[in-house]
Amino acid sequence: MVKIVIDAMGGDYAPEQQVLGAVKALNKDKDLSLILCGDEPKLKELLSACKYDTSRLEIVHTTEIIDMNDIPTKAVKTKKDSSTVVAFRLLKEGKADGLVSSGSTGAVLTAGVLILGRLKGVSRPALCPIIPNKKGTGTFICDCGANLECKPINLQHFAIMASAYAESAYGIKNPKVGLLNNGTEDHKGLALQQEVNALLKEMDCINYVGNVEGRDLMYGDIDVMVADGFSGNIATKAVEGCGKTLGGVLKQEYKRNLWSKICAVFSMGVIKRIKKSMDYEAFGGAMFLGLSKAVVKGHGNSKEKGFAVCIEQAANAVRGNMVEKIKAMIDSTILEQPKTEEAKE
Repeated sequence: MVKIVIDAMGGDYAPEQQVLGAVKALNKDKDLSLILCGDEPKLKELLSACKYDTSRLEIVHTTEIIDMNDIPTKAVKTKKDSSTVVAFRLLKEGKADGLVSSGSTGAVLTAGVLILGRLKGVSRPALCPIIPNKKGTGTFICDCGANLECKPINLQHFAIMASAYAESAYGIKNPKVGLLNNGTEDHKGLALQQEVNALLKEMDCINYVGNVEGRDLMYGDIDVMVADGFSGNIATKAVEGCGKTLGGVLKQEYKRNLWSKICAVFSMGVIKRIKKSMDYEAFGGAMFLGLSKAVVKGHGNSKEKGFAVCIEQAANAVRGNMVEKIKAMIDSTILEQPKTEEAKE
């Protein structure tokens, strides 16, 4: 049975939506058990209104919360009894197989590195969300903001880790990998992209298809997009903005006049299917790749549905031996080892 520890107090709608999402995931997956870290009286009160297998859920009481206003490094070091820190500590101690949190991204990244630790050989851990695409399978983008400044070896590792994640947790065989650039030609990009493009071409353990452009994130024939955290974050946020804009424009146009409202009635089925296929909650959160265990960072505004998917993500990564696969691919690939000063970061 897979056991996932939950940071129940992290997130905009915590702990209500975290509890509902946990119960939803628990009822869907009979081979899953959960640990909820948070205010025990509040959690018990919320759980009292839910139906679930009580033998597969336990609560670890915590007295502190790391919020969005806290300085991540300071908070992780001083708020020892916060739900975030306690959850990572339980994971480190082997009392859980994976972790899910919708709390402060900075705190999750900091706790992941300082408490849990990264895999040996991984130069930098990275965040890898799944972006809805026209194929319906989603595109994995790595990194989306954890590492703003990168070296070639970092992007090499991002490609390996995201490929292993896509295959082990989602069953995508030999996922196609593209490098985010300002053109598909080999001479395009800054020195970093040009060097990484050349290096990825020499790697046998991934299915590298070459440079890709931003539009390929949702419309291209790739499974994984590799990027430095600065570019990846901009691409991800641009997609989110486009989705919100399109939704707003459609709503505005369908309300423009009586004829538009009539047209809306007849096209509602299509609109609902499009909305469902582009629903980011259906794709869960971002996997924090490169750590010694599976960690999923959910959206801060995750609600029941999205949080349940995050738990499913973590469980599937554990069942698919994602961490072991990443380690094996890193070990078997001849890469330049990170410099001493970088290894200490």
